[in-house]
Amino acid sequence: MAEPIIEPIENYGLSKRSQKRTLFSKVGVVGAGKEGSVIATTAALNGIEVVFLEPTEEKIANAFARIEAKLDKRIENWGLTQNEKRAVLGRIRGTMDYKDFEGCDFVIEAVRYENGMREDIRRKEVFLRLEEVLAPTAIIASNISTVVVTDLASELKYKERCIGLHFLSNVPGSQIIEIVRCLYTSDETFDKVCQFAKLINHQYVSVAESAGLVSLRLFLIQLNEACSILMEGISNVEDIDRVLTVGFGHSLGVFRIADQMGIEKIVSLLNNLYEEYGHLKYKPSPVLLRLMRAKHFGVSRGRGFYVYDESGNIVKANL
Repeated sequence: MAEPIIEPIENYGLSKRSQKRTLFSKVGVVGAGKEGSVIATTAALNGIEVVFLEPTEEKIANAFARIEAKLDKRIENWGLTQNEKRAVLGRIRGTMDYKDFEGCDFVIEAVRYENGMREDIRRKEVFLRLEEVLAPTAIIASNISTVVVTDLASELKYKERCIGLHFLSNVPGSQIIEIVRCLYTSDETFDKVCQFAKLINHQYVSVAESAGLVSLRLFLIQLNEACSILMEGISNVEDIDRVLTVGFGHSLGVFRIADQMGIEKIVSLLNNLYEEYGHLKYKPSPVLLRLMRAKHFGVSRGRGFYVYDESGNIVKANL
């Protein structure tokens, strides 16, 4: 009887070179603060591996605490199980080293104003650092609202892979993304980011590059007008929000959203729009300035347009 021919099974498997890599199997997030942690959590909930970067171990721990709090909220509302929570956390990793973004095919910058450094300067530095470690085909995005992506991409070698995004992370349950093409963005990059939005179960709208985009320009003008109504004594904080929630179907109302966003951030955004467009409708209301000077920033400080308990629940109106 002839000897059986024995061949290693590895010869019949696909080599690493032959295996087709899934698009968006690994995504990076630079900055896992309030908005960055929402992006990281959303991606991981939809089966995507996530690496986020923070400058210190303490900030990495704080980011994981924010992410866990978001997942626990889902568990409370019967939208997630403990086992699913562990699986989601298993897809998320924190790092202090840009080199850990190697292998990512999409990295979203979500840094914020810090230590006196302007947002655009800090973000441009992030873009340059990312280009050092990412493949030429990897997409670099900025989670923007008033900063212009064309400026951030201007010094990169592969400018066509840069794009802007805006997650409406301050409105719970919001599932829409504004996608902003810069002067250099290629059609391929835009199409891939639209595909990413679908992968994380978000709708998207294409928005021309402009300060404030669609969402913030509409919201901030509405907030300024609501503050004028408040100043004129026409109505109070709770009733103005009630008109919007009950009458127009808004989920929270302008004052509650403002407290979620942070009054200090809103004043900064309005100042940016006022500087950009020069129109009085973007000048921060005296009500907003008064709250900011009193450091009544909203939910983060326990006081804004409303007073909040330690769990972030409304106790009463503050104005």
